[in-house]
Amino acid sequence: MNDRLTLEVHDLEVQVLTGIYSEETHLPQPLRISLTVDLECPAHFAPGDPLDRSKNYLDLKHAATGALPAGVHFTLIEAVADHIVDTLFLQDKRVLRVMVKIVKLAIAEDGESIGITLIRHRR
Repeated sequence: MNDRLTLEVHDLEVQVLTGIYSEETHLPQPLRISLTVDLECPAHFAPGDPLDRSKNYLDLKHAATGALPAGVHFTLIEAVADHIVDTLFLQDKRVLRVMVKIVKLAIAEDGESIGITLIRHRR
């Protein structure tokens, strides 16, 4: 069995140009994005270890917010998820697996969560 380090950033609310219907395509939509990222794990962490022994959580947040290109319309939220995954894989070769959960907040009527979960493994 291999050791695994999992970093999590959940419930980021991000405005993204996405959708296929005419009422969705002209304005950004609010999405709730959650990330779970598996990294290669050192054999042990010591109290004085520097940050580069792990990964900065803000890198995950940036992949789901600032790294999304402004003005680009994503027809599918699956494409938003893949863009986030690609960003994380390019950022750090230690990233082995990324799970992105996206909930479309604008279409919820009674507080339900409607969206997707995409899981990609480094190939």
